Amino acid sequence: MQRALIALALALCVLLPQAARAETEVRMTGDARIHANFFLMQNFTGWNYNGRQTMDALTIWERFRLRTDFAASENLAFRLGVRVNNTPWGSGTFTVDNPQVSLEVYQAYLRFIWPGTRVKITAGLQNTDLPVSSGYFNANPVLGGTRSAALTVAAPLMGDALSLVAGYSRLIDTNRDMDPTTTQVADEFDLFFLTLPVALDGVSFTPWTAFGLAGNAVNWQTQTGGPGLDDTLGAGVLSSGYRAAPQGWRNDRNPFLWVGAALSVDALDPWRFNADIIAGQGAWNDRAKSLRGGLFADAAVEYRGFDFAVPKASAWWSTGEDGSTRNGSERLPVLVDSWGPGNTFLFNSGQELSNATLGINPIGTWGVSFTLDQMSFLPKLTHRATFAYVRGLNSLRAVMDGFALWGVCSYFQMGRDLIEGQSVMAVTLDHSYVIQDNLRLVAETGWAHGEFSKPGFCRRHVHQALSGDPWKVSVGVVYRF
Repeated sequence: MQRALIALALALCVLLPQAARAETEVRMTGDARIHANFFLMQNFTGWNYNGRQTMDALTIWERFRLRTDFAASENLAFRLGVRVNNTPWGSGTFTVDNPQVSLEVYQAYLRFIWPGTRVKITAGLQNTDLPVSSGYFNANPVLGGTRSAALTVAAPLMGDALSLVAGYSRLIDTNRDMDPTTTQVADEFDLFFLTLPVALDGVSFTPWTAFGLAGNAVNWQTQTGGPGLDDTLGAGVLSSGYRAAPQGWRNDRNPFLWVGAALSVDALDPWRFNADIIAGQGAWNDRAKSLRGGLFADAAVEYRGFDFAVPKASAWWSTGEDGSTRNGSERLPVLVDSWGPGNTFLFNSGQELSNATLGINPIGTWGVSFTLDQMSFLPKLTHRATFAYVRGLNSLRAVMDGFALWGVCSYFQMGRDLIEGQSVMAVTLDHSYVIQDNLRLVAETGWAHGEFSKPGFCRRHVHQALSGDPWKVSVGVVYRF
């Protein structure tokens, strides 16, 4: 009898987990892309940001992403996303004979509905974006197109007309769980955010706010994009005067506050209007040189009355640096920027094929763009054409002072942070052909011309930029499943 009970217990130990697993639905989605970039005069010079390296004109890139949802029900699931991220052929994972493994986790979060309610809770490494009015601008210029470890709660307040989204994210914890001394070190950067999406017939309006608390021991060299100081989190958050004597912050921790609103109107169909306005400020209770605060606004209009294309136009404006670093910075503090109108390759924004943009910083500029979108003259083939013009609003004096504090073409970079009198124009042409279901051939082309002749601003770089204009051709295949 005892042996029978033991056998039954062993059988239950084997069968019950299998039964539980059978109740979990596994859903897998993903994408793969392989593309070649032919890109001349990157950074308007063909060099890296500080002019110490020459960039290859031809590179071949590959990316693979796999997202797996383990769903116990419609109210409970866990997502795991892994990727081989934008690695060029001949390096890393794609090196012959002795490759380095570069598989990484880029999503890992639990999501569930609180029982008896419509409140959705998501915790873990997830997409983290502040609101933007339109996909034409791709993402919010303060925080968009990125992921972070976060907790978010989304709750309807008045049916589908009004809802609330609140969240918390730990952006950086430099020393992890153990500080290097027996005294607590302020090495964290935390962000709290709140949005109130309002959806009415023909109008949507989303006011939002975000509050950050940053410690003076945070490692600001955390990368947010490519190589160089200009691509670190600190370059978007800190003032230029941060490195002026006495270096660093006076306070142990400093607050950052952003407020904004996103507006979309399609009640006047076929006309559609979109606009965003953002104000942000940080370290206002520290030394005057540490203050960073500014404004950003954009607006766009599109007309959907034509069959052959959708014309769109936009304009934007942002405060730029004045002539002094002693009173802080007048540029909007930015965490991770993926803003850009009409897919223009001037900005790192919505390009489908990566690693082929000029990476201009929209903060401290004004500009306009014009797009003909969704053009189609043959079955399965679509086109998009965009012209963009951007002009700098930053003082030359502030940039020169920044060179003295941070290094030449470092915190400020020629071609990325435009000063008064500098301008860039660009034409971008994108094409997409459906080879078969889920598989497309994509081509992105672009040309740009910059006017940088300004005394004292990276003279060697300016001279190199006069030797030719940047242009690119990116061609590849994209598979989604």
